[in-house]
Amino acid sequence: MDDKTNPQSPSSFNRRSFLAGAAGGAMFPLAARAAGPTTTTIPSTQDPTLPVPVTLRVNGHDNSLNIDARTTVLDALREHIGLTGSKKGCDHGQCGACTVLIEGRRVLSCLTLALSAQDHEITTIEGLSNGVRLHPMQQAFIDQDAFQCGYCTPGQIMSAIACVKEGHANSDEDIREYMSGNICRCAAYPNIVAAVKQAAPEILSG
Repeated sequence: MDDKTNPQSPSSFNRRSFLAGAAGGAMFPLAARAAGPTTTTIPSTQDPTLPVPVTLRVNGHDNSLNIDARTTVLDALREHIGLTGSKKGCDHGQCGACTVLIEGRRVLSCLTLALSAQDHEITTIEGLSNGVRLHPMQQAFIDQDAFQCGYCTPGQIMSAIACVKEGHANSDEDIREYMSGNICRCAAYPNIVAAVKQAAPEILSG
């Protein structure tokens, strides 16, 4: 091809003109989209570190909180509501010191997110007594001297109540088996079994 071809000739091919035209054509759809209405919506994401509202019903009372979404029931109880009876032991769900009842079922509160407990009744050791009258299981633990340091006792009592209501307090072997998730470093296990046996009839008859 002769490089001296007349650039004004309609039939001539000019690389510069072709590239300029191609670039302009490619930009036209983008310009049209920018000028027209936007139909694509980018979903907004909430900062996970921001507090979220939650209402926890604990021992018959509603507690409205603004907490980190990762807050556990145990930390909500202790740090936000001020109920320190439930103890933080291992914080890994292995010792049972943090046991509470949610809708009557024993739950490891250190592994349960507070958000998942909304709209459910939470019962802690503080909610067992009726005024000055102790719950039968609390009284049995005192009568049977079923604790020494007492650190694990709130979780032991909550778990023991559930053990009875679940129908697992019919023998010493059953009680030991179904209370095995609660660790007592003072080794008051024989007295704990005795306390469960003492309280069981009154709990079941009530």
